[in-house]
Amino acid sequence: MNGVILDFSRPGKPTDNAFVESFDRKFRAECLDASWFLSLEDARSKCEAWRRDYNEVRPHSSIGHKAPVELALASGQACLP
Repeated sequence: MNGVILDFSRPGKPTDNAFVESFDRKFRAECLDASWFLSLEDARSKCEAWRRDYNEVRPHSSIGHKAPVELALASGQACLP
């Protein structure tokens, strides 16, 4: 009805979505593989800490060595709690 067409990445073709593949690689290497999770709550806490660092502190070369939150604030599109 709305003209939406589903399009999926082909299995075994990570180049179909390079941004997600890059993020997944960093998340796995820097958070999942680097941490021992003692409980589900511990896993949530550690993943949230990594997410906040990734989005609010760490500079990204693809956006001029700024943190994503800096770019969002500068554009006026930030929705921070």
